[in-house]
Amino acid sequence: MSPQPLAESAGSLVQSVDWLAVAPPLIAAVVALAVLVADLFLPEARKAVLGWISVAGLAAAALMLLPLLGGDRATFCLTDTPRACSYTADRFTLVIQLLVLGGALLAALLSITNVDDDRRHVPAGEFWFLLLSSAAGAALLPAARDLATLIVALEVASLPAFALVGIRHGDKRSSEAALKFFLSSVTATAVSLMGVSFVYAATGSLYLTQVAQRLPHTGGQLHTLAQTGVVLTLIGFAFKTAAVPFHFWVPDTYVGAPLPVAAYLSVVGKAVGFSGLILVTVVAFPSYADVWGPALAVLAALTMTVGNLGALRQQAARAHSAVRLLAWSSVGQAGYLLVPIAAAGYARDAQKAIGSTVAYALMYAAVNLGAFAVAAVVGRGRAANRISDYRGLYATNPLTALLLAFFLLCLAGLPPGVIGLFAKVTVFSAAVDAGLGWLAVVMAVNVVIALFYYLQWTAVLFRAPEGEAARHRVPAPITAAIALTGVAGVALSGAPQLVLRFAATGLF
Repeated sequence: MSPQPLAESAGSLVQSVDWLAVAPPLIAAVVALAVLVADLFLPEARKAVLGWISVAGLAAAALMLLPLLGGDRATFCLTDTPRACSYTADRFTLVIQLLVLGGALLAALLSITNVDDDRRHVPAGEFWFLLLSSAAGAALLPAARDLATLIVALEVASLPAFALVGIRHGDKRSSEAALKFFLSSVTATAVSLMGVSFVYAATGSLYLTQVAQRLPHTGGQLHTLAQTGVVLTLIGFAFKTAAVPFHFWVPDTYVGAPLPVAAYLSVVGKAVGFSGLILVTVVAFPSYADVWGPALAVLAALTMTVGNLGALRQQAARAHSAVRLLAWSSVGQAGYLLVPIAAAGYARDAQKAIGSTVAYALMYAAVNLGAFAVAAVVGRGRAANRISDYRGLYATNPLTALLLAFFLLCLAGLPPGVIGLFAKVTVFSAAVDAGLGWLAVVMAVNVVIALFYYLQWTAVLFRAPEGEAARHRVPAPITAAIALTGVAGVALSGAPQLVLRFAATGLF
């Protein structure tokens, strides 16, 4: 190749960086490094300050979303191809980043007390560095608009999470949970990378918009290669979303991990998987909607059914039954989240269908983190964290019990949890509008199944305690987390239509 074309090719990649657009994940990453360095110099007695620095860093990263509301921004673009960018801060990106950074902030508030109580087994500096690093990767992923950045962001979010699950020194359950999580995620990554390499070989591009343009025009052997790449990429992301049959790691991982880490995985980990799945299906592979639409519909039906039946089987007196119920419930909720993505493969307005998933994810994040926050309160006094340990909670901690009841009713989709009902109706409507009547029926049956175990747990809160009731002390950071999730749940229930409007307007 002559020097002139080489210079032109290099020139097409030269550009300035939009620092404002990349500020949210960048701030989380910088604070992570600052915490790691500060840990080397702080005495053991003062390491509690690292938690508050992390909370402040996540709050600052979330606040940097406000200047981005004015319009779409993009950076790391090819100068000769207007829509080929690696990083885009559009409405979809900002909504998911709000969910991710807000979820990480609440998990950090829960972790402050947990790390302080368990300082002998949980190293503070490493914990906060890993949490912030994972949050930075999770915030980067929804902005990724090329397959390489997407995979890198996915792994930056996932790799620290493995260590967070197994960070408790000397705990065999924690180590086993981390190993299961690691093996399942590594398998997902390997499958995804193979799929991405096939897609790149067939299209000659990693940019999602260019892949979408070129995939329909692949022919001959390249068509077979492209099909295989699409299927493998979807399988990889199905692992990340904990869709059945790739869900086996969830219950043991949630039980073995520190409770704030389980809360983080249930919300932020799920947001990472689903945002990646949305990007590869709706943005990169729209021409293969006839492949991923039916596949995701079947996965949605299987996931919600297996998750809800698993939660239904939990016995109140079994050790860790409360966390296990939340884990299986998380699998069931993943099935509901898959429904609108599957519907996008059939619907004329894919953006509206995706808006239903995003709206449901916002509701789920607020109330599920609230439920985990209350579980953290009870778990401080009752390490086994059985459902039966919540008996009589209203008699000793009435406000905490009322908030947990509200969170569970939101997850069930019953008043006064209006936002839960509204979210389920929007998902149900997305399935019906796309002509997936059978999937809507499956969802309706699963909602009824879920009502039983959510109401059963709610009833336990108001029963008379057996013996002397134990009063649970609620530390200030956990109080703040419960209050924030409670306010969010009540506010969203007061104006549920605003959630869908915010989530669905101009996503891409």
